[in-house]
Amino acid sequence: MANKYRRRLARIVLGVFGTLFCTALAFPFYWQFVTALRNPQDLFKMPPELFPSRLSLTYLRLVFAEHNFGAYLLNSVIVSSISMLLSLIAGMPAAYAISRVHFKGRSFWSKFILSANMFPIIAVATPLFITFRSLGLINTYAGLVIPSMVLTLPVTIWTLRAFLIKLPIELEHAALVDGCNRFSAFVRIILPLIAPGVFATAIIAFIGAWNELMFSLIFITKKALRTVPMAIAMMPGEYSLPWGEISAASIVSTLPVIIVVLICQKQIIAGLTAGAVKG
Repeated sequence: MANKYRRRLARIVLGVFGTLFCTALAFPFYWQFVTALRNPQDLFKMPPELFPSRLSLTYLRLVFAEHNFGAYLLNSVIVSSISMLLSLIAGMPAAYAISRVHFKGRSFWSKFILSANMFPIIAVATPLFITFRSLGLINTYAGLVIPSMVLTLPVTIWTLRAFLIKLPIELEHAALVDGCNRFSAFVRIILPLIAPGVFATAIIAFIGAWNELMFSLIFITKKALRTVPMAIAMMPGEYSLPWGEISAASIVSTLPVIIVVLICQKQIIAGLTAGAVKG
């Protein structure tokens, strides 16, 4: 009986702490959301209202009318989508080679790819800028896509590698015996089996490219080519901080990612949990 009450008390305590923890995590997002919808006259009201009595779409209209945020959203969609596709195209063969093919230096290259993501961005920014300037890639989409792949490609390779090493190699041996080469065995046998993992990896790469800021600040000077994070970072003026517009822009920039995750949550969960339980 005593153990029963202890377990019940433990569940209650964990439930309370879990609720408080989730509330603490969600509150900044809630505050950003209500700030974006506040009436401009209530933005600096003291004490601040936890639940605004008056709502307005003024800041959302300003973001699109005065800050041209629609063009910035389009730039981010283009850059993130291309970075994701190129990362998958380059990452899948690399992940397959590291997980399946035995070659000299395989361990070194696999660790090198992982360590490449640990370098600070500023360490590669200068050589990339000099190279891009000589190639005429400053203020171009290519000048944003290639640096984004510096961030997304190592994650893509290692995430796909984690799915590939869980597949029995006998599947490929059987395909090779049946007359397939390595490429056809990968396309016909392996790729369908790791499809949930590929989908989850694509979402991770897309979000990583979507949130990239440092390279955009370095390689883009034209206002028309700004991405969403760069546009938000450039909103503050010399003598003022437009909190309402910044909050509205942050909400608008977060919505596409939230929508993609909500629509594809089943595939993402299936991909991230693939191989977690032995069948």
